[in-house]
Amino acid sequence: MPSSSITSLNALINKAAASLNSKPTLAPLEGVERYQAHENQAEAEHLNEGDNKYRLVGEKLASLLPANDYQQHALHYVLKGLGYLPDTMLEALVSYLEGPTAEQYPNANAHLRLIIAVNGKLKTPLQLSKMQELRKRFAADAVAMQDPKVWQQASSNKLATLKLINKSSEAAVNWQDKTIANADEGDMTIRCYQAGVHAKTNHNPDETVMLFFHGGGFCIGDIDTHHEFCHRVCAQTGWAVVSVDYRLAPEHAAPAALEDAIKAYAWLADNSRSLGASPSRIVLAGDSAGGGLSTLLAQQLTHPTKVAWSDLGVAGQQMYKLLQTLPAPLAQMPLYPVTDIETDYPSWELYGEGLLLDHADIAVFDAAFMQNCPLPREHVLISPMIGDNSKVCPTYIVASELDVLRDEAFAYADQLKAADIAVETYTVLGAPHGFMHLMSVHDGLEQETRYIINDFARFVREVISAQSLLVA
Repeated sequence: MPSSSITSLNALINKAAASLNSKPTLAPLEGVERYQAHENQAEAEHLNEGDNKYRLVGEKLASLLPANDYQQHALHYVLKGLGYLPDTMLEALVSYLEGPTAEQYPNANAHLRLIIAVNGKLKTPLQLSKMQELRKRFAADAVAMQDPKVWQQASSNKLATLKLINKSSEAAVNWQDKTIANADEGDMTIRCYQAGVHAKTNHNPDETVMLFFHGGGFCIGDIDTHHEFCHRVCAQTGWAVVSVDYRLAPEHAAPAALEDAIKAYAWLADNSRSLGASPSRIVLAGDSAGGGLSTLLAQQLTHPTKVAWSDLGVAGQQMYKLLQTLPAPLAQMPLYPVTDIETDYPSWELYGEGLLLDHADIAVFDAAFMQNCPLPREHVLISPMIGDNSKVCPTYIVASELDVLRDEAFAYADQLKAADIAVETYTVLGAPHGFMHLMSVHDGLEQETRYIINDFARFVREVISAQSLLVA
């Protein structure tokens, strides 16, 4: 990861801590490489709330900083370590950094508001001309926030894997990157996750596979930036997961991402058996822009729009023919998705400034996505709510409370409900857009993520049961 990211964070926190008029505060955060991470011991300890609490907080943070083996995940340890601070200190740090108050966001605790405040201070304006630089920075920082445990292949340590299986209800996970053809017949990477590699029992009795599309405004993000979430889905559910590294804007404007998504779905329909799944049990998922891809793909797989694809000429007509040969998805789970790029909903004004995604970010991403696009903005293959969603698969929608996109997720849900589609909506209170990236550094968001995955699995199993009853 860029050394500037962790250095800037350390400097900011230390400056804020030094300004507090109280007892000695934090142990120095500079020189991360000097500290050792004793994760299990650190997680088992409890902070002493007595006279020595501030000294112990410093020691606590120091113990959470990474060992040499985990340098790549330094942000994970620092951000997670902040959660061990007493609330009084957290609130003081938030105030110093001019972050949001509890009155503004009553459902976000001090730890989460501190993360939002730090992001606000370190965030730099996005520029279309610097998209390549932004991709590299986002990729490095997103991985740096992930728990290093999810990067340990199950097959690399069979003894540890067997211990995990015995002590946890979650399955051990292995993954493998594969190269398939994108819509232009170029190379596209997918990452395939499978559970229970060394277990004697079948960890995918549902015979289900999730096709996942990462977020990032259609401009940034990749299979590494969303590795932690895909790993967690596989471990918790036992399902296979396939994550797609689709082409990004502005180099590849809309609808290149959708076309790549269709090609990935076609590959999975042909190869699902090799992953222990059935082609009739493919579920779609994605966050933010990836959630938008999920909704577009679900729509076109169930009701492809011939006229819309004709607007893309011969290539579009070929894509339309391909869509007609593919099985319908079993269900989908868009997380804080982009569903309507034209309408300004109330959440646009409520949460468009000071959070992880703001108006300026959206403007840059939108410009990149539509730059050189052969289709108009109000087109079926651009905005899913414009098309026919009357036959879309059962849908479980996740929204973030503190999100500029929140209300368009609700509007999409309402549209599906009006068409008598089976829909459930879950809102994560106090969570900003992109909370998935904070799942292992914030206890509350980790619990929410676990709940969402388990609840979607319950939703999918109910869909499977309902279909079985219809067949019987």
